[in-house]
Amino acid sequence: MLALYRTGVALLGGLVLTLGIVLIPYPGPGWLIVFAGLAILAAEFHWARRLLHFLRARYTAWTRWMARRHPLLRLALYTCTGLVVLATLWLLNVFALVGGWFGLHYPWLGSPIFT
Repeated sequence: MLALYRTGVALLGGLVLTLGIVLIPYPGPGWLIVFAGLAILAAEFHWARRLLHFLRARYTAWTRWMARRHPLLRLALYTCTGLVVLATLWLLNVFALVGGWFGLHYPWLGSPIFT
């Protein structure tokens, strides 16, 4: 029975963690979901508990470091993050999908992956 529980925790925690990692660059709770996935895994796995504490400390240090930076540097970082988000949405063909809902069928909206 213990093996079944550990397997369930591993599957659920791994799924939540994977979702959080995918969502990190997007606006929203990406890091919160990563921490939730690690917390689920930490219920049964010591390595996940250590990783959770390590990542929390690094995340706190990063946010404090960013708060001390010049606003132009922060703006540049946010701009780069936004460009990564736009590029991944384009590669995943989201723009062509949404454009199709409104009758916009421009070739440049389509992803080179989904041609």
